[in-house]
Amino acid sequence: MAIDVLLPALGESVVEGTVSRWLVKEGDRVERDQPLVEVTTDKVDAEIPSPAAGVVEALLVAEGDTVEVGAVLARIAAQGEAAQASERAPSDAQAGSQDRSPSPTPLARRTAADAGIELEKVSGSGARGRVTRMDVERTAADARTTPPAARAAKPAERSAGRNAPTAPRAAAPARSARPAPRQEEGGRPAYFDYQLQEGDEVIPMSPLRRLVAEHMVLSKRVSPHVGTVAEVDLAGIVKVRDAHKRAFEEASGFGLSFLPFVVHATVRALREYPSLNASVVEDAIVEKRDIHIGIAVDTEKGLVVPVVRHADRLSLAGLAQAVEDLAARARTKKLSPDELKGGSFTISNPGRHGNLYGFAIINQPQVGILRMGEIVKRPVVRSVDGEDAILIRPIMHLALSYDHRAVDGAPANGFLHRIRELLEEAEFDL
Repeated sequence: MAIDVLLPALGESVVEGTVSRWLVKEGDRVERDQPLVEVTTDKVDAEIPSPAAGVVEALLVAEGDTVEVGAVLARIAAQGEAAQASERAPSDAQAGSQDRSPSPTPLARRTAADAGIELEKVSGSGARGRVTRMDVERTAADARTTPPAARAAKPAERSAGRNAPTAPRAAAPARSARPAPRQEEGGRPAYFDYQLQEGDEVIPMSPLRRLVAEHMVLSKRVSPHVGTVAEVDLAGIVKVRDAHKRAFEEASGFGLSFLPFVVHATVRALREYPSLNASVVEDAIVEKRDIHIGIAVDTEKGLVVPVVRHADRLSLAGLAQAVEDLAARARTKKLSPDELKGGSFTISNPGRHGNLYGFAIINQPQVGILRMGEIVKRPVVRSVDGEDAILIRPIMHLALSYDHRAVDGAPANGFLHRIRELLEEAEFDL
């Protein structure tokens, strides 16, 4: 009996994934846990392993196709059926998956329903012409700005273009395909309201970049973002770090950065301000008991957010170890799906080139995200022996983005102020 290879849940709020690359072909013999396929979501690139040893009987999804969590990607013939499977021709299911038009994404369906847009009249720019949320929003914008007389002719044109068999829709790999531009008067291709000029280079979005874009648009659309900034004097943290960094590095094998201090202070502040450790679920606000901190990590494929579980139970050294381990495995694609789920609050650290500060987009379904700025020595006024004095201090700006549906200004500002207090007091034990 053949064994189905399913697309697992690869992160919280992830409902679909794009097949980036098959690592096997039909008829190949595989071992249990051998990687079969690379899948991209808006949170992570992952390799899906074989659930059993046997022979690849059928590949049911083409490269570039986007499917929902739980979809069958392939079938593996068990050891006893291996000989029969290896003699079979490529499956009808695989050929069918390459020929048929992919269905709109779940977010596109929801957006179309909200806007009253018929999906049949939307031209898709996703893999193999798949309709995405941005395609629906572009169509809705066109409908608002196009004169009625011109609008009457456009549905037929779009429908004809959508139903006609074109090369990009028949080709399986989406990575090499150029995005389909709209045609303006005069035949010059245009992307939204920009007309291509001589020398312009059109770079198609990778599956990960496209999915991240959809998630960011969703977050901004769902959550009314508000931001607040604190200026933090890290002189005390610098002294603690300098006093322990050599012994810490000898014991752990890596350097002690400023990030674990910020994570530790944030966790303590979340205990005092639980409204920031929450999610909006329909018409209710859920304040969470457990504190699971997502740490945004930049990789060569884009941003991923692994989660430090029960961060409030860890010491400063424990947090440093957890953050280092997750970041290293994120960059080498060794994270498990479970390590990307369940975050209750996120911290983003752009590093040395983080600039003064910036407001990050909330990682749904959370209600807050804290972004660290770069650390720069600045002149500040301090009281010394009762007199004002100008001192040089290491200063960092912390920027909090929060969801105003769940959090009012007073607790949000109080939360950020408390993080600042904890960092400037610098009472940390390694």
